[in-house]
Amino acid sequence: MAFHETQLEAIRHKDGPMLVLAGPGSGKTTVITHRIWYLVEEYKVEPAGILVITFTKAAAQEMKLRFQVLMKGRRLPVSFGTFHAVFFSILKHAYGYDASNIIREEDRVKIIRELMVQHHVDVEDEADFANGILSEISAVKGEMINLDHYYSKNCSEEIFKKLYQGYMDALVRQRLLDFDDMLVMCYELFSQRKDILAAWQQKYRYILVDEFQDINRVQYEIVRMLAAPEDNLFIVGDDDQSIYRFRGAKPEIMLGFRADYPKAKQTLLGINYRSTAEIVDAAGRLIGHNKTRYPKEIRANRGKGRPVVTAVWEDARAETKGIVEELQDYVRMGYHWSDMAVLYRTSLEPRLLMERLMEYNIPFRMRDTLPNLYDHWIALDICAYIRMAEERNVKRGMAVRADVLRVMNRPKRYISREAISGQEISWSGIKAWYQDKDWMVERIEQLEYDLRMIGKMAPVAAVNYIRKGVGYDEYLREYAEYRRMKPEELLEVADQLQESAAGYGTAEEWFLHMKEYGEQLREQARHLDNNMDCVSLMTMHSSKGLEFPVVYILDANERVTPHHKAVLDADLEEERRMFYVAMTRAKERLHVCYAKERYGKEQERSRFIDEYL
Repeated sequence: MAFHETQLEAIRHKDGPMLVLAGPGSGKTTVITHRIWYLVEEYKVEPAGILVITFTKAAAQEMKLRFQVLMKGRRLPVSFGTFHAVFFSILKHAYGYDASNIIREEDRVKIIRELMVQHHVDVEDEADFANGILSEISAVKGEMINLDHYYSKNCSEEIFKKLYQGYMDALVRQRLLDFDDMLVMCYELFSQRKDILAAWQQKYRYILVDEFQDINRVQYEIVRMLAAPEDNLFIVGDDDQSIYRFRGAKPEIMLGFRADYPKAKQTLLGINYRSTAEIVDAAGRLIGHNKTRYPKEIRANRGKGRPVVTAVWEDARAETKGIVEELQDYVRMGYHWSDMAVLYRTSLEPRLLMERLMEYNIPFRMRDTLPNLYDHWIALDICAYIRMAEERNVKRGMAVRADVLRVMNRPKRYISREAISGQEISWSGIKAWYQDKDWMVERIEQLEYDLRMIGKMAPVAAVNYIRKGVGYDEYLREYAEYRRMKPEELLEVADQLQESAAGYGTAEEWFLHMKEYGEQLREQARHLDNNMDCVSLMTMHSSKGLEFPVVYILDANERVTPHHKAVLDADLEEERRMFYVAMTRAKERLHVCYAKERYGKEQERSRFIDEYL
């Protein structure tokens, strides 16, 4: 196998720290496995003294397998594992833990939900809130943040402290630990027991870390302790592909590596063996706009190739129709469905595309959890209003109890649950309950009037009336403030619903579509196996590490990518890295698509397009 000189420099490195900057498609796994081979075969390093740390189990297994192939099947005691697996094995020796001490994900959620009840935390999106809190707890531990200086993204500091403390107390009571505890406890063990640290330092003389750009503070501190005093630390990664800040990853750690290890050697794997020059050069122009990075020049090894196609469409419906027709054209040209992927910034975006793929009977696979817009609590609210407004209900002055309870105070009308009795609710009954309070009777009469209006409208007008006329958008803004969210996150869901409603003449047709769509999604999940020939749909985050001959980037519009949440320079640089990762998944053809108009509003194309053109 022929190696480039920079690859050989990395492979042949023996002692002391080394930083290997590995651009997309530059063969970093090959370099890591060959370096292990070189340590064992050429430098006669004891295999049991080599530790290879990865971020995923799959990466560790692939690395181990490829090393075994290099060793022609000889099984050597080199250790391959994720951070958590490695650190948990250290805790097992120190404290006698086993797998039964690791808390399951569903039990973590259960603890938070019980604490929410205990502390009267009332939210609409319980699952999202619980996951958000768990993610924050993880960040606090991983970044070693003092709780007194932490500002929660999901709730008040007072509530967050109660949830954090309650969660930690529950773990201690049950002698359980989560994945973050494995890191924190390992750090504390090494800090307090120098004898135990010395024993592990003697065991692992050579440490290799893959995807180093994704490391967080506590992981880095443990690795530094473990590598001392010899510092045979070989780190491989690409600061331009660091896209997990929300999980605590800090590209700044990689950028500061030379400051921590002034004698560290450095090399760049600067040849991209995956993509054509047109794609590599465009991606390079884009990422060059980031300021906090190692400057690097990446060259393609596959020839010039076709230019990146930047496509503008009138609206989102035209965009998805155009993409689907082009996918069919590629198949006619001889490509397989599985050669193609559509990437997007958030899981809210692909709904229209999925509906279009279903309509054209094109097989597709979602790499992320299949999102169903119509299961969202905002969709359930809107549907409750529309059901209450059905002619038969309005004529009888009645509504189903569940629907009334769902939306009677969205927006706030201050209707008490005590005024609601029976499975079918009569508006005259509620008015009678409030007969001595004229202002409450007026509010209920206004709701009755609104329902009569909604009942006469086509679905898209009904959704618009509920949002603007009834005041549901205002309720969403108030709720967003309470939940410390940007109102756009919720208003976008309402926009998506309105966009969906535009395709149907009656509420009955729209509800039928929702039911069929849900069934088709479940069907998709059931029948797609990994070997099936189908188009891949995934978020930019999920695409990392993958490659496809043909890649489409969906909705390259401002406020989508870069996302409207990205305000600070550091956030914008992360968004640009994400777009860079998406672009560099393409081997032969790259299409970047955006729409001029969406949700009846004019859209601006992403600044990232101008940066790579």
